[in-house]
Amino acid sequence: MPSYTLNVNGKNHTVTPSSSDMPLLWALRDILGLTGTKYGCGIERCSACAVLVGGEVEKSCEVSISEASQRKITTIEGLSSLNSKLQAAWIEEQVPQCGYCQSGMLMAAASLLRQNPKPTDAEIDGAMSNICACGTYPRVRKGIKRAAGMA
Repeated sequence: MPSYTLNVNGKNHTVTPSSSDMPLLWALRDILGLTGTKYGCGIERCSACAVLVGGEVEKSCEVSISEASQRKITTIEGLSSLNSKLQAAWIEEQVPQCGYCQSGMLMAAASLLRQNPKPTDAEIDGAMSNICACGTYPRVRKGIKRAAGMA
């Protein structure tokens, strides 16, 4: 099996997966020990596993190690250096309830704010495709607006 270089949170890691189509999710969690990226639905719908790959939000369960190799990957563990305002807003607005989906939510919100620093409610709703069983969507919107300096 070939080895792959993954640039995760600014550091290169050489990984040798059991399969070249191993999802990035399992490389992050099982090989690199970065467990902030969550396994959610297993069918590429919920976005609990969202990370930034090449600056774009991606579901790490649907991106293979070979596809992610040589691209910059940012996980929730690396987000604070990029967007501490967002994480502070999440706390101030008490966005999480159970918290399981929040790492994916934060990654999607960070991507949205990078592309659109002052999003409207409709733009927030359109960008946040993450599924939250607790239904904290109104607080997600408030957290994004606070981070954008709009609250």
